[in-house]
Amino acid sequence: QVQLVESGGGLVQAGGSLRLSCSASGSIISINAMDWYRQDPGRQRELVARVTSGGNTNYADSVKGRFTISGDFAKNTVTLQMNSLKPEDTAVYYCHAELKVRTVTIGTFSYWGQGTQVTVSS
Repeated sequence: QVQLVESGGGLVQAGGSLRLSCSASGSIISINAMDWYRQDPGRQRELVARVTSGGNTNYADSVKGRFTISGDFAKNTVTLQMNSLKPEDTAVYYCHAELKVRTVTIGTFSYWGQGTQVTVSS
């Protein structure tokens, strides 16, 4: 059973910082990529940041220069450092991973964490 567990959400004032962490566990052979998405009620889930096994990163335009994603795939973890937070960053943040796993067979699958709330007050 593969699980993604997030931590680090909370309430912060505008201009403040938060650090989100996500840890993957289970029968993981390798990680292709790990991402952070966010979703506000009534809006579609959007990609915030992504890091691949090759170390490539990409960010949503709205967070460039403020958020930094880093992956330690040897430890099956990814973090999202969020600085200069704005009220519009308020959302539930979800960790997502593309993992090569061993189940009955070996395959690559998509997994989601349970989400962590980030609230930025003005």
